[in-house]
Amino acid sequence: MKSVRKFLMLIVVLGLLAGIPAQAQGTASRFFDETKHYVQGAFLRFYENTEDAKILFGYPLTEEFLNSEGVLVQYFQRVRLEMKEDGVVRLSPLGQLTYKSGGVQLKFNNPLACRTYQTNFLVCFTFLEFFEAHGGVTLLGDPISSFEFQDNKIVQYFENGRLEWNPSNPEGQRVVTSDLGLGYFEKIGEDRALLNPVEFLNENIRIVELNVNVFLEKTVADATDEQLIYVVVQDQTSEPLKDVEGYAIVHWTTGEIETLPIRTGDTGVSTLVLPVKDQIYGESVVIKIFVSHKGLEGQTSTSFRIWY
Repeated sequence: MKSVRKFLMLIVVLGLLAGIPAQAQGTASRFFDETKHYVQGAFLRFYENTEDAKILFGYPLTEEFLNSEGVLVQYFQRVRLEMKEDGVVRLSPLGQLTYKSGGVQLKFNNPLACRTYQTNFLVCFTFLEFFEAHGGVTLLGDPISSFEFQDNKIVQYFENGRLEWNPSNPEGQRVVTSDLGLGYFEKIGEDRALLNPVEFLNENIRIVELNVNVFLEKTVADATDEQLIYVVVQDQTSEPLKDVEGYAIVHWTTGEIETLPIRTGDTGVSTLVLPVKDQIYGESVVIKIFVSHKGLEGQTSTSFRIWY
């Protein structure tokens, strides 16, 4: 029974790493390390000719493809680019396509801090500052809602996107564009295989982030027992990373501290067997994970309780 439980736990962990390979784009394109997708041709020119494209559009989520309506499109984190028969690249009206009224309306009417647009909606305060500093109507389109309170955020919809207020961000960065690209992709049921990262032709893909997760076989263990720890290390696009090294620091309930080595295998997983011996009932064992790879570092932590 114990071996079956270990096997099922490992299957759950490996399930996080599943993916289908995708084909890479050709030449005359730019590869984005952050999401491992290409932007090329007219879409690339549109992206690079847009000031603050990273802020407004985010990174690509797919390559360009013909959708079910025969329109050439490419999804980014915050927008979708499209090119119809006229050959002109434009932003898809994701604000219009995703907006649903029903949020709590927040009314403002301050002529010194607001501006009215042809849709008769006001844009005010820091939203107005962001809007006018990042392309205004030309990029985001006209406002199609007032300020609303949705999903515990103050938001405002525009024809081509949505602005939101994040008070936890640093001063000057509290207004951001919402991630409508992936939301709309999933809403209309696009093929999720299009999201799979592709390989960078002729060069090694640059890893820019380590994502570290840890899973335990048991959330509660006996005072004398055995615990399995699964450490999963992935890059910025959830691809598994092999040969990542590090260590786990175990803080036992008795006050002892133990260090265990970590090295991931082909699936990006390192499995640690942790014997539990004579621990204090009702207390928690804390485990801190530290890894490093190609000059990057990552860490996480977890804990489990000793059963009475």
